[in-house]
Amino acid sequence: MQAELIEIRNHLTQHSPFDEMPDEFLDRIVSSIEIAYFRAGTDILKLDEPNTNLHYVRSGAVEIYRRSGELYNRITEGEIFGQFGLLMNKSVRFPAKALEDSLIYLIPDEVFQYLWENDESFTDFVETENHSRLRSALSRREKSNQPMTARVTRLISREPVMAPNTVRLQEAARIMTDRGVSALLLMDENGDKPTLSGIITDRDLRTRALCEALPSETPISDIMTEELITTRTSAFIFEAMLTMLHNNVHHLPVMEGDTVRGVIALSDIVKHESQSSLYLVSNIYHQQDVKGLRRLSKEVPNTFVRMVREDANSHMIGSAMAGIGRTFSQRLLELGEEKLGPPPVPYCFMALGSMARDEQLVVTDQDNAMVLDDRFDPEQHDEYFLALAKFVSDGLAECGYSYCTGDIMATNQKWRQPLKVWKKYFADWIENPKAEALLNSNIFFDLDGIHGRIEYTEELKTFIAEKASNSQRFLAMLARNALNRTPPLGFFRTFVMEESGRQAKTFNLKRRGTAPVSDLIRVHALACGSRAQNTFNRLKAIGQTKLIPEDGVDNLRDAFEFIAIVRIRHQALSIEAGREPDNNVRPEDLSPFERSHLKDAFQVVSQAQKFLKFRYNPQATRNV
Repeated sequence: MQAELIEIRNHLTQHSPFDEMPDEFLDRIVSSIEIAYFRAGTDILKLDEPNTNLHYVRSGAVEIYRRSGELYNRITEGEIFGQFGLLMNKSVRFPAKALEDSLIYLIPDEVFQYLWENDESFTDFVETENHSRLRSALSRREKSNQPMTARVTRLISREPVMAPNTVRLQEAARIMTDRGVSALLLMDENGDKPTLSGIITDRDLRTRALCEALPSETPISDIMTEELITTRTSAFIFEAMLTMLHNNVHHLPVMEGDTVRGVIALSDIVKHESQSSLYLVSNIYHQQDVKGLRRLSKEVPNTFVRMVREDANSHMIGSAMAGIGRTFSQRLLELGEEKLGPPPVPYCFMALGSMARDEQLVVTDQDNAMVLDDRFDPEQHDEYFLALAKFVSDGLAECGYSYCTGDIMATNQKWRQPLKVWKKYFADWIENPKAEALLNSNIFFDLDGIHGRIEYTEELKTFIAEKASNSQRFLAMLARNALNRTPPLGFFRTFVMEESGRQAKTFNLKRRGTAPVSDLIRVHALACGSRAQNTFNRLKAIGQTKLIPEDGVDNLRDAFEFIAIVRIRHQALSIEAGREPDNNVRPEDLSPFERSHLKDAFQVVSQAQKFLKFRYNPQATRNV
């Protein structure tokens, strides 16, 4: 093959849909290509004129227009156009004009039709828009991801062992021993059909019965767990894993409607996924001091990398990392209470930001706060809670969760307040949405209780959802704030990068990627009164209310997933190379596949921000 043709072939293989194309197809393309040059400002394709070529941009930039003359898209090196006319009637449906001096490869229609009929990946690519290509790319990942497709029923190896909730302590222990199980399901038999009312585990027998020296005739209902966490037969194993991580439970009843089909234990998932983050979590709970936790924290990056290698999706990875972070916090709180004694009044330790959203990665600091019982008296009680907060914060720092540079931590007295004060905070931020209030809203409106009286944070979630959804002014101001961070996509669909400093020639996949998506989705979620915290769950709630079009929800979900997974892979590669992981990416370090689909994802985010601006009219708030 001539040197010029080799150069053409090499360039094609750097861009979709040619990067995964079989050699024989590439040879057919290269041997038939013609090269055309267009000066800036000249027409390449005119509306309704015949077109017999697929156009590939070798260099330069091209503007694509709608029939109305409205600008439709700008494309640059490695992108194609003209395919829609070839698929319809061989006439131009979207006119094209050279924005810069441009070199174009012309692929004849007969070659295009051959590829369309014989290469499924090529067909998928040319028939779809940006968002559909994203969906196709993500679908291929999901199909190869076994942990995502295995159901919890695979882990059920026996019928559930049950007993009436009226049995006595000794009888319950005997049943568990005879049947060789570590958990006993307790049924309420008063109705027409027995219903699940509680569970008792080996650990419960030790901590609630033996340690308290309870009589053998104690009703089992006195010590059973009543507020059960369950899963369903249709759930995936990874969903069960996330449920255990989030709720700190070791046994999950598996339900089919109102019927119990079995019980899965933490050990079942650990055996199925031998390198699961659950294994790390279970070890965290066994540590007796901060030194042990610090030693164990060194395994977190390795767990993260393993999940990336196994093609887990961003929701699974983010939830697992957040679950690990929660567990470190929970164990530190337990150790702190052992050291300082029981709390003088009830409290809830509250996670904020990415941990609350189940979107935490390995590059993270600590954002937390305390919600105290309304009987809290600073003079009598605050010395204890300050000491506890400091113990936890210092311990988290030793475990790799750096101090928050903005002092959003429970060690700050402002963020260590009774429930009634937190409600006043939130009410004031919503009613008076000044700059600081909007900043606080972005931080504190992603919240989750992780230890103590969890009902306090559940009450706050409801309070926020109800009050924010009824304040159009607040939503408009929050929407305006959400438009401050834009995706790094330039005028010609090129990446916009930092111009100076250590991060020159890079763009930040958190600040300019996942964060803008989280911000705009938070606004929509608050508008529809959702209590959800996770971005994917918020999107689901938004979709149910029809606040934005259904395809808009799907496109945002795909865009967020793709940006997040590129960010995750970047951090994993840095860890494997022995570098400090960060969020700053150089385009040349990305694969052609990643570069192409990141542009698609950023385009979706840009369109979503335009809709946000239209939906809430934030411009109207500028003079308020």
